[in-house]
Amino acid sequence: MFTDRRPIVWTALFLASTVLTSVTGFFFHSASFGPPHVIGVISLVILAFTIAALYAFRLEKFWRWIYISGAVAALYLNVFVAVVQAFQKLPFLQLLAPTQSEPPFLVVQVVVLATFVSLGVGAAMRFFSDRNAPA
Repeated sequence: MFTDRRPIVWTALFLASTVLTSVTGFFFHSASFGPPHVIGVISLVILAFTIAALYAFRLEKFWRWIYISGAVAALYLNVFVAVVQAFQKLPFLQLLAPTQSEPPFLVVQVVVLATFVSLGVGAAMRFFSDRNAPA
């Protein structure tokens, strides 16, 4: 997105693996519909629009924005879940935030979010400036 080139295979692999990651999360036994399921549903909705923007609407007009924001948001949600899992599973992180409501966990999540927002804005600016540049 920073170079206005979309490696077709890598893009398809990212989208397919992200969809599969979200879908397979529903196969784990759970007593109730909880936060992981909500994240999965949000991710799948975002991915549906992202895939439609890329493949059905070929990034025409406002679909470019939907593609950029959707791809960045889908990746962010994967990283968000990875951070949660890291704080749940890694003993040294678990000691820092056993309930994931402690400052170290919140700081890491805010830094991750800020990073993705800045990368998303940068990617969108670069993606669109290259598209509109004269040939």
